[in-house]
Amino acid sequence: MIKNILVPLDGSEHSRAALDYAVWITKKSDGTLFGQHILDTISIEGTFFHDISGSLGFEPYLDFWSKMREILEERGKAILEDFVARCEKERIRYTTFLDMGLIANEICDRAKVADLVVIGHRGVNEEFSTGLLGTTAETITRKCPRPVFVSTKEFKTIERPLLAYDGSQRAASAMESAAELCTVLKLPLTVLVIAKEDSLAQANLQQARSYLSSYSIDVKYESARGYPEQKIVEYLVNLNHDLLFIGAYGHRRIIKMVLGSTTEYVLRNSPCPVFLTR
Repeated sequence: MIKNILVPLDGSEHSRAALDYAVWITKKSDGTLFGQHILDTISIEGTFFHDISGSLGFEPYLDFWSKMREILEERGKAILEDFVARCEKERIRYTTFLDMGLIANEICDRAKVADLVVIGHRGVNEEFSTGLLGTTAETITRKCPRPVFVSTKEFKTIERPLLAYDGSQRAASAMESAAELCTVLKLPLTVLVIAKEDSLAQANLQQARSYLSSYSIDVKYESARGYPEQKIVEYLVNLNHDLLFIGAYGHRRIIKMVLGSTTEYVLRNSPCPVFLTR
């Protein structure tokens, strides 16, 4: 059951959208929202600034380090103050964390106190990223010990969630999360099964029906053939689904520390938020 929700905050548009989703889920689940801001050690101790200090012929580094940290701390406190004001306005329970370290590591560490982590697709440095998924978000989806909700840049009330199910253990975890969240949010659920053989598709559909029959939610079942990653995105786009539940790494065998091709493709191309479980 989702009761404790962690949302990392960096002041970016993606972060604000993630907060909107986190607040919405927290209110619906009558939970507690944890707001986290991280003082990025790379920003404070970056070799770029260190090299500048050396090239100038003096030793301002220690003074620069303390001033940079002070500036970032003040900015972080301001972001958390805005978070507190939002939570009090929405009348939800909250806690704040001002951490310091590598951003992805700190988020994954704080995730241990939460049931769900809500992150933006990209962060404050999105203009320096390549591709369609920020490097921090990609690292978190690989390493986080809790389910991860990757939001889009703009908030939209969720009404038509989709579950991608392939019979794997990871997909079964995603189905459990989908059933629980849809029950809390009082939403219908569409289950999409993609398999190369009809017999396998029918077996997976039966598994899903058997599990979801114990939940009081309206469920629709669909099956399709083709490449899973392409079919999933196709369903999201063409049928206007606004949330995808998917098992991370669950669709294809992968090497360590690399996202499964289905999961990675969907994260990079999904027009809606993605709820990832292990």
